[in-house]
Amino acid sequence: MKKKIYLSSPHMGGEELNYINEAFDTNWVAPLGPNVNNFEEAVCEYTNSKAATALASGTSGIHLALKCLGVGQGDIVFCSTLTFSATANPIIYQGAEPVFIDSEYESWNMSPIALQKAFDDAEKNNKMPKAVIVVNLYGQSADYDELKAICNKYNVPIIEDAAESLGATYKGAQSGTIGDIGIYSFNGNKIITTSGGGMIVSDNEEYIKKALFWATQSRENERHYEHKELGFNYRMSNIVAGIGVGQMKVLDERIEKKKEIYETYKSAFKDIDNIQMMNVCNFGKPNYWLSVATISGNSEIKPLDIILALEKENIESRPVWKPMHMQPFFKEYKFFSSLDIESVSADLFNRGICLPSDTKMNEEDINKVINIITHMF
Repeated sequence: MKKKIYLSSPHMGGEELNYINEAFDTNWVAPLGPNVNNFEEAVCEYTNSKAATALASGTSGIHLALKCLGVGQGDIVFCSTLTFSATANPIIYQGAEPVFIDSEYESWNMSPIALQKAFDDAEKNNKMPKAVIVVNLYGQSADYDELKAICNKYNVPIIEDAAESLGATYKGAQSGTIGDIGIYSFNGNKIITTSGGGMIVSDNEEYIKKALFWATQSRENERHYEHKELGFNYRMSNIVAGIGVGQMKVLDERIEKKKEIYETYKSAFKDIDNIQMMNVCNFGKPNYWLSVATISGNSEIKPLDIILALEKENIESRPVWKPMHMQPFFKEYKFFSSLDIESVSADLFNRGICLPSDTKMNEEDINKVINIITHMF
């Protein structure tokens, strides 16, 4: 059987098991304990955040961020359309209505032009959004200066979905710390993992106190179990937090390896006109979570052809995210494009492909991927 080459799989650094064993040895196997505290502290130190709460998932982080900002029944939330559905689903959890915002080609992230169109429409209808969720796609930060200027003009806070971009920067600031509230994911395919998990961070410590309260079933500080409002079972366990503590020690190493993979692809495809790697913007440094490319629209070879060719060799790749405004569940909600007719996000979806970006790939593995693709053009 041919060796499996993964898109992006868990990659342990070697110390994770020590923290897991320590949790067992000390019987800290609940959703609290020293590993949880140490993981939160490590992320705060790395990102220069004032406060953090470790959670069961990045999705739960977005949900709690929306609650922190007072989003509720009938409210509107603007949201990047080119993303995974976990970004948008919590808007529905809160009984609110998503309005999807197109991408721009430079970073693939939220378009200021489309965002301004959405605000113009909201102002005309006298119903402004309670929040804007901006996604940092595939490990690269959005261009926040203009996005923040627009949001600040209307006094609307930003939730930064940094699920894919831990370790990236924007003009020197760590991804996840640029909005009012930031969210990270530690799902198994992310740049570091806790098997499953997430974190909410903010310089507003009141937000994090509220998130912690809601994430622990909204239990009041009483001897008996007292609950005055709806709560959630969203806290991270001390066991998986131990994985996170160990993974934080190798985060920079993983970013360097991901960058090496991206640059190897870029060099290999530089003379193939029909393959264009996702741009690395000069306003910051990505974490290169996934190496993503587009195939020219006039190419006879399509992204699906490449995906199937790689699949035959037991190599994992996939299409880019299908935009939320194109999803059956969300298609009835408003969408604002950065273009007059077509949308950038739809074009990126139709022409995009996520290439194998696993940090365990060796030189032979990545050359195998490159050879399969280059021989198709």
